[in-house]
Amino acid sequence: MLSDRFGRSVDYLRISVTDRCDLRCTYCLPKGFKGFEEPANWLTFDEIERVVAVFARLGTRRYRLTGGEPLLRRHLPQLAARLAALPGVDDLSLTTNGTQLASQAGALHAAGVRRLNVSLDSLRDDCVHGITGSHCLQQVLDGLQAARDAGFGSIKINMVPLAGVNEADIEPMVAYCIDHGLILRLIEAMPMGSTGQQTRGVALQPVLARLQQRFGLRPTCKTLGGGPARYWESADGQFTLGLITPLSQHFCASCNRVRLSVDGTLYLCLGQEERFELRPLLRAGCSDAELEAAIRAAIELKPQQHTFNEAPTHVVRFMSMTGG
Repeated sequence: MLSDRFGRSVDYLRISVTDRCDLRCTYCLPKGFKGFEEPANWLTFDEIERVVAVFARLGTRRYRLTGGEPLLRRHLPQLAARLAALPGVDDLSLTTNGTQLASQAGALHAAGVRRLNVSLDSLRDDCVHGITGSHCLQQVLDGLQAARDAGFGSIKINMVPLAGVNEADIEPMVAYCIDHGLILRLIEAMPMGSTGQQTRGVALQPVLARLQQRFGLRPTCKTLGGGPARYWESADGQFTLGLITPLSQHFCASCNRVRLSVDGTLYLCLGQEERFELRPLLRAGCSDAELEAAIRAAIELKPQQHTFNEAPTHVVRFMSMTGG
């Protein structure tokens, strides 16, 4: 098993297949942004498969396809099928904004993707438009229905509460998730890039107290994937709420993940700048032993914790550049 210098096991790799997105969420990418990575620098499917195969041999079991918007990468289900077939890949999931999901849900499930996280910050079209720059709500809802029809049994809604924007939409989102058998996760906005640093998030502890009282939620020890969410569930077990609190209650001591960007850079922490570039090694024809050594060296760079609270302007790269 891979472990870092602080004794944390690294059993989760998030793989960005593109830094491009068809939305411009206010907390992620600025309007008019065009500074995307050149396609010539994107890792090929062969290169991604090779990196994942080495991680799997080193004991990493969980993998998530991300972006940008991963479903904008052509032939993504083909990559998913290749990764799902690798020895040691026990869990393959995907995070999406849902706009392209209706047409691809069936192919993704057939390829071996078993869990989905879908970003959705409101059930009001005007609010969704205000956050994303697009009237895409119906596309996302259609994608969720297609995912259920395709057989996905674990679908999480990722919602980022924003002060004065969608705070009032939290309870309606809980009701929607109860009605449709979805898991809701509330995520604190992180100060990444100029957009994230200008975003006013919402403190989640008062929100949790309110939801506990209204919906009778109680803590649960459920493990729903390899991420950092803490979960609560209704008394009848029919609804689950997750909270991801990198600012108010960080989880750095148990961090088990690293991120592979579309250009082959391993980012060791969302809130720090430590990184290791794998693409030059891959394109220079490195051996598997050399690639394994490089990955081990990269994991040694993983910092102890982020500094979002102490240095909120420290990370200037956008989330889409790192990989979700």
